[in-house]
Amino acid sequence: MDVAILTVGDEILAGDTTNTNASWLAEEITDRGGRVRRILTVPDDRDVIAAHVREWSGGFDAVVVTGGLGGTPDDVTMEAVADALERDMLLDEDQRGRLVEKAREFREENPGLAEEYDLDLDFDAAASLPEDARALATDAGWAPGCAVENVYVFPGFPDEMRAMFDLVEAEFVGDAVSETVWTPTPEGALGDIIDAVDKRFDVSVGSYPGKGETPGRLKLSGTDADEVAAAVEWISANLAVTDGPGSSGESE
Repeated sequence: MDVAILTVGDEILAGDTTNTNASWLAEEITDRGGRVRRILTVPDDRDVIAAHVREWSGGFDAVVVTGGLGGTPDDVTMEAVADALERDMLLDEDQRGRLVEKAREFREENPGLAEEYDLDLDFDAAASLPEDARALATDAGWAPGCAVENVYVFPGFPDEMRAMFDLVEAEFVGDAVSETVWTPTPEGALGDIIDAVDKRFDVSVGSYPGKGETPGRLKLSGTDADEVAAAVEWISANLAVTDGPGSSGESE
């Protein structure tokens, strides 16, 4: 399963917010056997978001979009996804009712804030989704996300995004497997080993240098667990290997 991740937000591009969503999603998807092939951050620009979703939805098994939900003027992600997939935006009455109830509960639980501030909530905007989209909603957040065709739209707040991913995590199960071999050998001396693995085994090899007392590592990935295991065994017989930090084995 090949996946692309698109994070949306001017605040990320300005450096005001750290993009933890992309790294967290990449790790979760990889752990489930998926392969993340693209990660990109774009501004809160409807046309830019739509262009990437349109291109990627046809080139990958799944596209995950995070950020830009909520119903305020700069929340344009949902409309952009609808544009990309050539769908109308339709009000989801069930989601609107959920938001009205959440707003009522908030006012009851926070009477001081409700009295001090004019909470101008656009329920219709926040509850509108692309036509035929499957709404995704959790208690952790406000506006719903959705799944439509092979595009998944999540909120930008990390706790809300993670809770929403939990609703669809089973849909990101793939056949990729990976193992890691740790080695004290400097990266510059690994060329022959990597070339030999490329020729002998149907796996991809990533080389990551060590830092300080942490050894370097070779990450082997493929769709055949036996092939990956054979590559690990061959490397272990032809290269000085060591335990990784905090573990007693070679596998990641």
